[in-house]
Amino acid sequence: MSKEGFFMTEEEKKYFAEMEERIPHGRVRTRFAPSPTGYMHVGNLRTALYTYLIAKRAGGDFIFRLEDTDQSRQVEGATEVIYKTLKECGLKHDEGPDVGGPVGPYIQTERRGIYKKYAKMLVEKGHAYYCFCNKTEEEKSPDADDAGAESGADDLKAAFAKEDDPCRSLDPAEALRRAESGEPYVIRQRIPHEGTTTFHDASYGDITVPNDSLDDQVLLKRDGLPTYNFANVVDDHLMGITHVVRGSEYLASAPKYNLLYEGFGWEIPEYVHCSPVMRDQQHKMSKRHGDPSYEDLRDAGYLTEAILNYVALLGWSPRGEIAEREFFTLEELTEVFDIAGISKSPAIFDIEKLKYFNAQYIRNMTPERFAEVARPYIRQAVRNEACSADKIAALLQQRTEVLTEIPPKLDFFDELPEYDAECYTNKKSKTNSEVSRKVLETALGRLEALPSWDADSLHGLMTGMAEEMGVKNATVMWPIRIAVSGRLVTPGGVVELCDILGREESLRRIRAGIEKLSAES
Repeated sequence: MSKEGFFMTEEEKKYFAEMEERIPHGRVRTRFAPSPTGYMHVGNLRTALYTYLIAKRAGGDFIFRLEDTDQSRQVEGATEVIYKTLKECGLKHDEGPDVGGPVGPYIQTERRGIYKKYAKMLVEKGHAYYCFCNKTEEEKSPDADDAGAESGADDLKAAFAKEDDPCRSLDPAEALRRAESGEPYVIRQRIPHEGTTTFHDASYGDITVPNDSLDDQVLLKRDGLPTYNFANVVDDHLMGITHVVRGSEYLASAPKYNLLYEGFGWEIPEYVHCSPVMRDQQHKMSKRHGDPSYEDLRDAGYLTEAILNYVALLGWSPRGEIAEREFFTLEELTEVFDIAGISKSPAIFDIEKLKYFNAQYIRNMTPERFAEVARPYIRQAVRNEACSADKIAALLQQRTEVLTEIPPKLDFFDELPEYDAECYTNKKSKTNSEVSRKVLETALGRLEALPSWDADSLHGLMTGMAEEMGVKNATVMWPIRIAVSGRLVTPGGVVELCDILGREESLRRIRAGIEKLSAES
């Protein structure tokens, strides 16, 4: 049947009516719909975050849907990475494969039968047709390549060189007969030859495209699975999605989406296309070019809170009284995020800016919280449990930008490294080998006799020594710090280091320092 007289059986009418009845209405509903085809890159995370924020700002629903129709590009373990990332970031979905919901299933391959019914409906309505030609049926995912990622609204009007598919003009009854006889086919969208299609985007405004620049894209493949472009339209409608957030690389497909919505007679959701996240002025971020994913950033010592905060500002700016504000918790973002703040201009990912954010988050942590997140990194270098991780963390908090900086700073705790006696000579502290040896010999006896080994007692002993010797505190503390650490730069002062190392280890290292200086004289 064609568009002149769309026919449905009673069973089909009931099915489609029941599907419509399931659709939630009356509230904002957004979806994050990734493909399990690789790592969770920064652009994916930003899409998930904006999608979540739009829903939660309006008191709506955030849906997670897995778009796994492109079986050839799936990567083992990718789905688990997506779930883990969403959980770590606090982007809790209200509906999804793992929690269920009123419009499931939420995995596309589990909805195969749904797409076929709707593709055939579109054929019956005259907006699609069976194609039996032996030619490429696979679509290229808009994010499958970096090339053209910077293309925007202007590129939509570029001519699409194509010839009419010969199957487009097949008699509908003949095409149906061939399909039902078992001949392999795809279903293609029937794009009008004349006129234009206009769609509206929250950031880009109204964009009009000549219909003759659009191709008759494949909707249903030979294996019965839908293409991305068809599945996401059907799913978005049947799940009641009100706002569709995606990258600007999908702008070129938006006119075809509109024509699908119109062909079905469905309401078109609000489009929110986000500009690309770039690694520089010319190139979109890409794993194969060494650009980091969310997991890479976490492994590099960045905090989830800092990553989320920074990613939120990659393409969105707060407005009004908070226009100059930089730091937002996820909860605060749900209160202030608005679509109008999303920019059309590409955002450049600056790792130094992220490092700045990370450092601020570290310094604003409570000491207890920092000790908790720093402990695994501390224990990479300091395996001696006698050395308090909490005390070491206290030395590091104001000196750390990323957590992976921690282990190299602590390499002297477990074992005194080799060092040169020249380290004892320091112009600012007014020390040399002779002065340092005298300080260490004097300090050794007093430290051996120190009744209580704690920071206050150690500090009092060393400042008292300096006063008695008529020298600066640094003249006493520098040689002892070199002796106990073997390092010119340490994360804390000598008092803290001796306190953490403990009496026996500190004294052992001071004796070794005296021996080193004696051997040099």
